[in-house]
Amino acid sequence: MNTCRAPIAYVALLVIFFPLITNAETADEIQQQINVHNAAIEQLNKDIALYQSQLDTVSSKKQTLQNTLDQISLSLKQTSASIHITEQKIRSTQLQIQQLQTGIVNKQTSIAVGASGLAESMRRINEYDAQPLILSLMADSKDTAAMWGELDRAASLQSAISDRMTQLSREKRSLDDTKKSTEAKRAELLTQQSTLLAQQGSLKATKKAQDDLLAATKSQESTYQKILAQKKAQESDFEQALGDLQTKLKYAVDPSQVPVGGSGVLHWPLDTVRITQYFGNTAFALSGAYNGKGHNGMDFAASIGTPIHAALGGVVLGTGNTDAVRGCYSFGRWVLMKHDNGLDTMYAHLSQINVSEGQTVHTGDVLGFSGATGYATGPHLHFGVYLAAATQIIKLGSATNKSTPCANATMPVAPLAGYLNPIMYLPK
Repeated sequence: MNTCRAPIAYVALLVIFFPLITNAETADEIQQQINVHNAAIEQLNKDIALYQSQLDTVSSKKQTLQNTLDQISLSLKQTSASIHITEQKIRSTQLQIQQLQTGIVNKQTSIAVGASGLAESMRRINEYDAQPLILSLMADSKDTAAMWGELDRAASLQSAISDRMTQLSREKRSLDDTKKSTEAKRAELLTQQSTLLAQQGSLKATKKAQDDLLAATKSQESTYQKILAQKKAQESDFEQALGDLQTKLKYAVDPSQVPVGGSGVLHWPLDTVRITQYFGNTAFALSGAYNGKGHNGMDFAASIGTPIHAALGGVVLGTGNTDAVRGCYSFGRWVLMKHDNGLDTMYAHLSQINVSEGQTVHTGDVLGFSGATGYATGPHLHFGVYLAAATQIIKLGSATNKSTPCANATMPVAPLAGYLNPIMYLPK
C-alpha cells in the first residue's frame, strides 16, 4: 500500500509545480508593435507643434486672402495629424489590451492547473488519513521505516499544498488586478474613439470653411477685402441694435440670484486656452467697439475646426445661424446651454454645430467646431456667461423699432446686468 501511495503523491507535486509555458515570442512581437506606434505618436506630436508655430506666424501677418487660406491649410494639416495620433493611440491601446488579455488567460490557466493538482493531492491525503494508524502499522510491520518515510512525505506534501494555496490566492488577486487594468484600457479606448470622431468632424468643418471661402471670394483678394470691410461695418450696426435691445429689456436683476463665482465652477471650453480678449471694458471696447457697452464675453484663439467643449453639463436651450439672415453679421453659428446652477453659457462664431435644441450634454462634450462666422474677421470662439433667469432667445428687432439687417436674426440676449464675467467661474 505504501509503495503505491508515494508515487501518487509525487505525481501530485509534479502537477502542482509544473511550470506554465507562455508564448514569449508573441509577447515580444506585441511590444515591438507598441513601440512602433509610440514612435509614430512622438513624431506626429512634433509635426503638430511645427504646424502650430507656423499658424502663429501666419496669424500675425496682415489679413489677406492668401494668409487666411494658409491658416486654414495649416489647420487642416494639424487636425489630420491629430487624427493620426488618435488612431495610433487606439492601435497601441488595443495591443496593450491584447497583452493584458493574454496575461489573464495565462493566469486563469495557471490557477486551473494548480487547482486541479491541489484537488488531486487533497483527495489522496484524505484517503491516507481515513485509514487508522494501527492498520497502517500492521500492514507495514515488515517495513516500518518505509511507512514512516511516507508519513514524512505526506507531511511535506501538506506543507507544499499550503504554500500552493497561498500562491493561488496571490495569482487570483493578480488576475483581479489585471481584469481591472483591462477594463480601464477599454474605457480609455472608448474615450479615444470619441475624440477621433470629434477630430474627424473638425476636419470636415475646416475643409468646408476653406471651400466656402474660395467660393465666396473666387480667389480674388479684392473680393475678400470687401467681405472683411462689410463685416466690420455690419458689426457696428449689430452692436448698436443689440445695445438698444439690452436697454429696453425690463428685468431687475436681483444680486442674490447671481451664482457665486469661484474657480472651477465652469471648465475651459477649449483644450488649449489662449485668451485674446477679456470681458467688459477692454482696450478694444474702449476704442469704440460694442457701442460703448463693453465686451459681453471672452474671446479665445481657435483655428477653424477646433473642437468646442461644453463648459458644464446641461441642456441645449437653442442653436442658430445669424448668417442665414442676408446681410446680418453678428454671432454666426451659435449654441446656448442652460445649467442647473443658474448660469447659461454661449458659444459663438462656430463653423459647425453638433448638438440640437433640447439635447442633454455632459461637461466636456463637443458642441461644435470653431470658425469665423458672423462678424468675426478671424477664427476664434466667443464665450459668454449669462444669468439664466434674465436670458431670452428672441429676434434682435423684436423690441426695437429700428430696421437693421439683423432684425430678423434669432439669438440669445439679456439685459446688461445679465451678462456675467466668465473669468469669475473659470479655473485659475
